[in-house]
This record gives sequence, C-alpha cells and structure tokens, in this order.
Amino acid sequence: MKFQIGLMAFGLTLATLGGCALEGDTGTAGTPGASGAGQVIALSRIGRTTSGGFDVAAAEIVEYDRANNRIFTVNADAGGVDVFAASDFTALAAPTASLDIKQMLVDNGVVGSTAVVGPANSLSVGNGLVAVAVEASPKTDNGWVVFLNATSLAFVRAVDVGALPDMVTFTPDGTRVLVANEGEPDEGYTIDPEGSVSVITAATGAVTHIGFTAFNAGGARQAELPAQEKMVRPYGTTTVAQDLEPEYISINPDATRAYVSLQESNAIAVLDLTNNSVEKIIGLGFKDFSIPGNEFDASQRDGVNLRTWPVMGMYMPDTLSSFRYNGRDYIVTANEGDDREDWLNPVADLVACTANGFLVNTSNECSDRLELRNVSPANTPYLTLGAALTGLNTDSTLGRLRVSYSTTFRMNGGSIDTGTGIPSVATINRLYAYGARSYAIWDAATGEQVFDSGNAFERLTALRYGTLFNQDHNGNSVTGDARSNSKGPEPEALAIGVINGHTYAFIGLERMGGIMVYDISNPFAPQFVQYINDRNASIAPNAASVTAGSDLGPESIRFVSAAGNPSGKPVLIVGSEVSGTTSVYEITVTALQE
Repeated sequence: MKFQIGLMAFGLTLATLGGCALEGDTGTAGTPGASGAGQVIALSRIGRTTSGGFDVAAAEIVEYDRANNRIFTVNADAGGVDVFAASDFTALAAPTASLDIKQMLVDNGVVGSTAVVGPANSLSVGNGLVAVAVEASPKTDNGWVVFLNATSLAFVRAVDVGALPDMVTFTPDGTRVLVANEGEPDEGYTIDPEGSVSVITAATGAVTHIGFTAFNAGGARQAELPAQEKMVRPYGTTTVAQDLEPEYISINPDATRAYVSLQESNAIAVLDLTNNSVEKIIGLGFKDFSIPGNEFDASQRDGVNLRTWPVMGMYMPDTLSSFRYNGRDYIVTANEGDDREDWLNPVADLVACTANGFLVNTSNECSDRLELRNVSPANTPYLTLGAALTGLNTDSTLGRLRVSYSTTFRMNGGSIDTGTGIPSVATINRLYAYGARSYAIWDAATGEQVFDSGNAFERLTALRYGTLFNQDHNGNSVTGDARSNSKGPEPEALAIGVINGHTYAFIGLERMGGIMVYDISNPFAPQFVQYINDRNASIAPNAASVTAGSDLGPESIRFVSAAGNPSGKPVLIVGSEVSGTTSVYEITVTALQE
C-alpha cells in the first residue's frame, strides 16, 4: 500500500499549502475524482453455451445489448447471427433466434441470390440498432453493413461499403458506425482491392469512405509513410492502398479520432473523425527478442525453453483498443502477427513470386514463411547465413521458427533489381518473426511504445502448464509446445474495462486459450492481475473436450460494466471460435484497506 500512502501524504501537503496566507476568493468545487483505494479483481465463469459447434467459426464475434438483455454472436461460416437471451447469465441456453443475413439481403432486394453473399464477420450494437459486417462472394467485391432493429430484429437497411468488411463498431454516442474494409487479395494474388474505412451515419445510412491512395508512390502523402524500419511493406507491383488492410477499429471517448490496426503492414492508422480523413500512419517497428525480458520459445521440439535469440518480432496487431489517461489517448494492441500464405501459395507465376520479394519454397509454392533449417543455396539462393545465425539452424535452436522471408531479406539489406526482377544476395544476421507474443501500449499522439508485456504470456503459461504450454486450439492429440515455432500463445482478442476508477486490459490467447488480466490504470506501469483458462490442457482440443468444458480459441471479448447488468457485477463475454462457445465471466471486486 505504499503507493496509496504516498498519494495521501501528497494530498495533505496540498491541503496545507491551501491553508497558507494566500488571499483570494474560494473557487468552485471540482468534480470528485475516482477512488484511489486499491482493489483486487477475480474472474470466474458463470455461464456458457455450446450451441455453435466445433471448429466451424461459430461464436466468432460477441456483442451485448444491454437494453434488451441479449447476447449476439456472429456465426461466420453460416453467414448469420445467433441471438441469446441473457437476462440471467448463469442460465444461457440455445439461441432464441438465428438470423439468416444472406437471406435477408435477398428478401429485401439488396442482392438477387445468396450466392453473392459471403460470411458475416463482425457486429456491433448501438442506438437501438445492430450493425452486421457482411462480406461479398467473392470477397474481393464490395460488401455491406446490414442494420437490424435491436428489439424486433427486423431488417432496416443495408449500406454498401468496401471489400471484405472485417470489423464494425459504433461511436460512443451511437450516431455513427465505422467499418474496417480489409480488402484482402484473392487466392493467387490476381485481384487485390484497396483497404479502406467506411463511416456511416446510423440514422440515414449516408456513408463516407476513407482510403489510402494519397500514400501511394507518387501520391501527395507518399513522403509521410513510416520508414521500412517501422513498417512492413512488401516489394511488388501492388500499391500502398492495396497493401494496407484495416483489421480492427477503436474510437476515442469524444469520437474525434479512430485508431485502426493495419495488421499485415505492422502499423496503425489514425483517422480524424471531425473531417473523415487519415491523420497519419504509425509504424510500430520491431520487438527485439535478444533483450533480457523478451525471451521466447522458438522450437516445438524442445519443451519449455525460453531464452533470448537474434530475432525481431513484427507486432502486427489484430485487435486493438484505446483509453484516456491524463488527457492523452493510449492504444492497446494484441500482437498476434499474420502472414500472407492464404493468397500467396496459389500464385502460379513463380518468377513473379521471386521478383516480388517472396520465396519459392521446398513444395514449389510461392510463400513468405521461412524456416532457418531450409536456408541453403538450393532452397534460398538469395539468402546466406551470417555469423550471428551460424549454427542456429537446428531443431532445438532456431531451425523450425517460422519467420517472414520478405521482411528478413529486406531488413538484412536485400534488394531487387527493378529492371530484371532478380534479387541480390542478403547475408542474414537477424530473423523477423510474425507477432510479438505480447500486448503493448502506445502513445497515440507520438506513436511511442510505453509498455510491452515482454515474455510474460509464455512464462506464465509455462508456469501453469509446464511442457503442455503453447498448445494449439484444435486437433485430436495433446501436443505441448506445438505452437512455439509459430507465434506461441498468439494473443488476439482484447477488451478494456473500467471498474471503480481502475482501467483493466483483458487479453485472449487464441492458441493456448484463456484470458490474461492486467491493471493498466497507469499505462507506463501495468500490473498483472490474473490468468484464467477454462481449458483442460491434458485433453485433446476437439468436440469431446468442448463437451467436457473447454473453451478453445477466444476470438473476441466484450466487457460489460455493472451498471444495468442483470448480474449486478461487471462481466466479460468471450466468444471462442474453435469451440463454438459463448462464455460469461463474472468479475468479483474486493476493495483493499488503505
């Protein structure tokens, strides 16, 4: 309690100064501040539904409607939304309704056939409406945000947005909706839409699209792009606007700015919502895994082996959120990492693959994944090992770690002749891996990182599970250490909540499972609070383990404050994509004596 005592002593000093002979009128009393008393919080699961099905992308995104005591979940593969009665979180049952969004679009004359409608990807509740982000089929066509009446669940309107709307959210006052249009390429990289953000007036459906073409080569803002030491930008003929793929959006409390994760580019876009423009792009740089405190396990064949390595991590955040501290906005990121394999592997022109800075792998596919054990004159003619990596290409060292070929090549001095398309030979002494296996906090104004959780996620899960740590979230066998060579616990889901003046971050680990809880009230000195994981790590992650109680693959988290909450306590609602479960965690708060 030293911190609280220090604050009280400081308060007494100010009071004493106020009593000095400093004449003047008494000012107006200020607004009372939040309690400075310490507290302990603890999560416990109180409700759960298994209605989604195993490993079918059910319960991917969750949302809570306080006015109607409902939980909504996106059933992505089915292209629909499930609705659960939630007047009692301890008695969750089967959905009270399953909304076929594809058929709604047909029935209301938006499209002629469900064949042109793809999965539902995200939803948000605000101002009496439910907004659902729906991609087209093919995903490279423009998608929609479908608005439903939150009470009757009736169709209201559909608004055309960009390609692959991936995440949707209301502004705090409910008047506008923002959607991140990811604009992923098709398989084979033949069509690559531009990424964008659409801003929709909720009451009318009027829409403004915010794009990134000004940052293209020759564009008016090209010079503002972060340097390659901060941002991941592949070689090739695609434009910057095509390469930037908005993933997730957080809006600040007064809705003047939005923060957008550009996952594959290792960057965050800051949008000015007063004029619907791009204010700036922040490159996140790289995490240095050679520094003590940043140790990680690089191989899935060595048990628990956390140590430093000559590796840099590309943060590549998926979910992000933001909060305000001392009048400044701070961004919190779940540093998952991502690669481009889905659309690179089918590329048929392997000469173009190489000319665009990618790798023709040992399976004769276009790829960006590189494992050091495969670096040889035959497999990687444009890479040679430097002194720092010599001898580290074994199974128990860095040989199996999945890293980015294109970024490793480029950041170690490699280049491509624009005339011939032939790469130079790069001597590599540092590897660039996907993800940072952490969460981080950034100053939104400067882009400066003020905190990173370092090795905490792997260290804490190893302490809990021993050699069963870093498991995967699906499969028919129990294999500990299985994900150590590929992003480890893989933090993805994230939510922020305020309880009695304390700000907490809740981070979901997609692969190992569970929720990490941190008190981030001071963004410069967060404190670990709890790790809870309702998964039996000794049972194979499959349908049977879900029936036995395991939640697998937390994809999204929603914090619900105690005010107006049926339980009378703050709760977390967690959607687990692989297990197809929606779980509710009650948060018990215990105040500490000053």
